[in-house]
Amino acid sequence: MTNWRAHMMATAIVTALSAIGPALAQEPPPLPAGLSPAETSGDREQTDEPVPNPPALPADLDAATPADRAPEKGTRKPPSPPLGLTGFIDARSGARIIADPTQKTLSIGELRAQLGRDVETNIATFRFVGDFFYDQVEDVSDADIETGHGFFDLREANALVRPLPFLDIKAGRQILTWGVGDLVFINDLFPKDFRSFFIGRDDEYLKAPSDAIRLSAFSEIANIEFVYTPRFDADRFITGDRISYFNPALQRLAGRDAIIDAQSPTEWFKDDERAARIYRSVAGYEVALYGYSGYWKTPEGVTAAGQPFHPRLAVLGGSLRGPLKGGLLTAEFGHYFSRDDLRGDNSLVRNGETRFLAGYEREIASELTASVQYVGEYISDYGALESALAPGATAPDRMRHLITLRLTKLMLNQTLTLSGFNYWSPNEQDGYFRFRASYKLSDAWLAEAGGNIFYGVDEDTFFGQLENNTNLFVGIRRYF
Repeated sequence: MTNWRAHMMATAIVTALSAIGPALAQEPPPLPAGLSPAETSGDREQTDEPVPNPPALPADLDAATPADRAPEKGTRKPPSPPLGLTGFIDARSGARIIADPTQKTLSIGELRAQLGRDVETNIATFRFVGDFFYDQVEDVSDADIETGHGFFDLREANALVRPLPFLDIKAGRQILTWGVGDLVFINDLFPKDFRSFFIGRDDEYLKAPSDAIRLSAFSEIANIEFVYTPRFDADRFITGDRISYFNPALQRLAGRDAIIDAQSPTEWFKDDERAARIYRSVAGYEVALYGYSGYWKTPEGVTAAGQPFHPRLAVLGGSLRGPLKGGLLTAEFGHYFSRDDLRGDNSLVRNGETRFLAGYEREIASELTASVQYVGEYISDYGALESALAPGATAPDRMRHLITLRLTKLMLNQTLTLSGFNYWSPNEQDGYFRFRASYKLSDAWLAEAGGNIFYGVDEDTFFGQLENNTNLFVGIRRYF
């Protein structure tokens, strides 16, 4: 099948999935053994809404807080904030441990207050979550809720209604996540914030908000979700303003001296995105099919004038998750159709590719959990890409290999959590090691320290270019 026909099939599947609705029952099917509601994939967001099959974040991305738990015996319950608000105050400070002439030594220095409020009525449930913060590294005199810069970040502002017993509709700003990967995203084409991820903010900030409408329908045959984003939501990607990177045009590491100004699609209802997921339990495993039509979330194209932009993208994929020999097996794949380079012969636009992963997680000792993943990224039209390169330019490896390893240890009656997560690419010879130690001083107080260590042989590989951003940080958080 040609790439053109594959693209037409991707668009048809997304359209068909969004139109499915007949024969829906009133309740979702029961989960198979080994897949508790906390293990199901889907919209892994912080919510108290009575949604069937409540999904969960992947390990180390759980945004839930102990704010609503009763205090331990003998402790005094902290005062409640006015107007029924919940949230926290978080202070963090960190610094680079490798000299970077293009960036400040201070990698993070901020005071953040998150405030949230849920309002339930007979018609709908309304949710608002916003962050106010002061940042010593960036200019916070203004606020841009699209990019997350400034003194205010609107995380959620949405309404949830259930017009039918089997149908949920959620509209507004919300956090969305699909797929089964552990800090690896294949069919999750919702925005991420890699700047926050790399400088030591809490892991919940890896997920950037989407301005979308989500329809969720549940039946005994299958569960269906359709997400419509009326205007493209890009990743909060690396631009050089805070994290240095390899600039291909300059052929060197760059940062504040070469800020990326990407051309993004911004027209409402024209530059839109559509994503669909259909999932159900089969023989004890949760299986899912995905479709997406929109744009690359990072600027993977360059115009003839040299300006980065977001090319069009379509994705078809699937995933599987279920119990295996006392652990949890995960698998996922997705084929990326680069719609502005369907023949693969445009060296200024990222080629289409197939991405896949296989992972396994289990407890290997008392309160010690280990998980491992293998991830592959295979370029589709490699021959055409090589022929299109300028004289003297070299093509990347046709296949990028990536191996991840996570270890998590709970200690001191589960008040102390030690975790380490390592990405390593054997063919690009680079990697990224994240480590965290968090200690729960009480139900209201949490202390954390950690680091982001980047390494690589070459400065133009995915993680190798970030080596100068290696940093250590500490933080303290007060829930209310």
